[in-house]
Amino acid sequence: MANTQHLALLKKGAVSWIDWRNLNPTLEPDLSEANLREANLRGAYLWRSNFFKTDLFKAKLISANLAESNLSLANLAGTQLLETNLIKANLTGSNLREADLMGADLSDANLIGADISGANLQQTDFGDGNLTGAVMFRVNAIGANFNHANLSQANLTQAELIEAHFYAANFSKANLGEAHFTGAYLFRANLSFAELSAADLRWSNLGKADLRGANLTRANLRGANLTGANLSGAYLKETIMPDGSIVSS
Repeated sequence: MANTQHLALLKKGAVSWIDWRNLNPTLEPDLSEANLREANLRGAYLWRSNFFKTDLFKAKLISANLAESNLSLANLAGTQLLETNLIKANLTGSNLREADLMGADLSDANLIGADISGANLQQTDFGDGNLTGAVMFRVNAIGANFNHANLSQANLTQAELIEAHFYAANFSKANLGEAHFTGAYLFRANLSFAELSAADLRWSNLGKADLRGANLTRANLRGANLTGANLSGAYLKETIMPDGSIVSS
């Protein structure tokens, strides 16, 4: 449960909170399981705070500093997290459905099993993040950075991933059916045994990508770079290849 003093100070406003944190620089605020629905915490300094199971539904956390904070199992559905610092934050099992994370920094963050469905992830940084098993159905991640991220077994069905960066990202056994990767950078990405049926991979860079056992049935690879890619055992039925030809069987 939340520390009542910490919660009261946060609700008093930014000035009181900042003064208290300046006087207690090493103390880690405990706001676990608190009700902060629709709270306005814009720009708040919340570094290393405990938000375990906290209800932050539709809260405003724009430009807040939540680096290294514990947000595991927190309710962040519909929350505004634009330009928010979430570096190395723990978001395991959190609810981020329909959240706005445009421009947020989640590098090195832990999002194992998080539900991010329908979220706005444009220009968001997930570099080196752990998104194993995350549910990312229909997210808008145009131009986002996922370099070196672990997305194994994640569900990105119908996700908008146009011009996103996935250098050496791990998509092993991920569901990427009908996802839009047009112009995406997937150099050295691990897509082994991934579900890519009807995915749009036009003009993407799949150089040296691992596509062993991947399901590319009806996928569109027109103009894609497959130099050095490993397609051993991949399913290519009705797949549109880089030269525009269609695999018949």
